[in-house]
This record gives sequence, structure tokens and C-alpha cells, in this order.
Amino acid sequence: MSPVLIEEFVRIVSVGIEVLAVIVIGHGSIVAAYTALLGARRARERPFHYEHVRISLARALVLGLELEVGADLLETVVSPTWYRIGILSAIVVLRIVLNYVLQRDIDHLQSRLESESASNGRTAGQTDMEA
Repeated sequence: MSPVLIEEFVRIVSVGIEVLAVIVIGHGSIVAAYTALLGARRARERPFHYEHVRISLARALVLGLELEVGADLLETVVSPTWYRIGILSAIVVLRIVLNYVLQRDIDHLQSRLESESASNGRTAGQTDMEA
């Protein structure tokens, strides 16, 4: 295979991964917004905890950001200039920090919800609407 074909194939795969990342983040955002609106609407009848919405949205963001990092790595493989490597390094550092913060928040919220669920006699991950 010629290097030009390989480079073009990697670029196409990279764009596909970026599109998938946009779909994942978009879907997660829409689901979180819908769940939050539904919870707000039903809040008069029974309490609703938005932590479940935050966890769901954060998981989508983490997955989307991981996909974006993968796409950036593929792009750098096919055009490894120092400028591109520098840009990729800055992007990767920012995304790693963001992923770390999001994952820490997810873990914290999930452990808090599990301890609250255990004290209320519910199973972990069960929402107030399911109880």
C-alpha cells in the first residue's frame, strides 16, 4: 500500500471517530436534558435527585473526550510535525485534566448516591422515580 493511501485512510478513520465523539456527547446531553426536565416536572409529586443526571452526562462527556483524544493521536501519526505534536500535547493535557476531574466527580457522586441508597433501603443506582 502506498503511504498516501494509508494517510488518507487514517484521516477518514480519524474523522469517523470525531463524528462518533460528537454523537456520544450530543446523545448524552439530550438524554440528560430530557431526564432533568422530566424530573423537574415530576418533582412536585416526589423528590428527584439531579446527581443521576450529572453522572449520566459526565459519563458521556468522558467517553466523548476519550474518543477525541484517539482521533487526535491518529491525526498526529499521519502528519507528525513539531507544531502538530505541540498542539496535540496541549489538547491531550487539557483533556486528561478534564477527564480526571469528571471521573473524580462521577466516582464521588456515585459513592454518595450508593451510601444514601443503602441508608434508604434502595438498591444502588435506583432513582427516586424507580423506588
